[in-house]
Amino acid sequence: MLARAVGDVPEPASVEGGLWYEPKWDGFRCVVFYDGAAEGGPAVELGSRGGKLLTRYFPEVVAELVDQLGGARCVVDGEVVVRRGQAGAERLDWEALSQRIHPAASRVRTLAEETPASFVAFDLLAEGDEDLTDRPAEERRRRLEAAWAGVRGPLHVTQRTDDPELARRWLADFEGAGLDGVVAKPRAARYEPGRRVMAKVKHARTADVVVVGYRVHKSGEGVGSLLLGLRPPDGEDFHQVGGASAFTAARRRELVDELAPYVERGEDGEPVRGAGERNRFSASRDGSFVVVRPELVCEVGYDQLENGRFRHVVRFLRWRPDREPLSCTTDQIEVPTAYDLAAVLSGG
Repeated sequence: MLARAVGDVPEPASVEGGLWYEPKWDGFRCVVFYDGAAEGGPAVELGSRGGKLLTRYFPEVVAELVDQLGGARCVVDGEVVVRRGQAGAERLDWEALSQRIHPAASRVRTLAEETPASFVAFDLLAEGDEDLTDRPAEERRRRLEAAWAGVRGPLHVTQRTDDPELARRWLADFEGAGLDGVVAKPRAARYEPGRRVMAKVKHARTADVVVVGYRVHKSGEGVGSLLLGLRPPDGEDFHQVGGASAFTAARRRELVDELAPYVERGEDGEPVRGAGERNRFSASRDGSFVVVRPELVCEVGYDQLENGRFRHVVRFLRWRPDREPLSCTTDQIEVPTAYDLAAVLSGG
């Protein structure tokens, strides 16, 4: 079950039956299928939002489920996350989490020790032989809290609140622990896979960035994505911080013409191409790009900048011919106040 984006934390009375609120975790959506009574011992599968199996990538999570859930049988919706930092100053680490998807079994074992993952549960879809997806969300949540009352880290049940004002404080405070928003859940809703029944509120910000290149659309026609750069306040070189995409077919063709005067060309007159980064999720994907001189400034909408990269979708808003490229520095980026992840997980 998915969530639609809204601009502010909705009031409980805006939905029939009311709402409650939970932190929005920035990890891999994961459904746990656990059969503690399986012949030959407990059986566990971890499924991604898209239906792919994640089981082999997180052996330490599987081991904890077997150790803590015993002979129970259940299907639980939640999120796999990776934590980093010292006690009292922990936060989520998306980059370390994304590195966990690796084809080599030996590397998977090493990463499981170096960057162990946690599982945060937020919905109970089945218990024993009973399918709960037609039951109200309030009942599912109550039964999750009862079934997982004794779990300990790295297994967690996400906290929740009925207070929209507290949810708004979470929206501001929890970003410092690496979370990316708040989710509002209708109390009376059944579980509907693929439907955006819930509401999510995420951080929305804008920044002025320099275009440093573009990738050709997968169709072979037009601009697929703009590569964006920022420079440190005390430096001159622009560093790639992500890309903006999701253009219409007509806009993709227009962008080719708009960018043509700024394309870097070699002695033969052909566009210079950069090698780009290898995509760990699709090794065969062409990551090369057309190099663009850092002279064009545009304004983009974004959620977060983490470890020098934009997270999630970056939205192209408009060209900024009034801005000098050298003025596009990282000090315009809002830095959230630090908040301890352990306090979010424990409800403290």
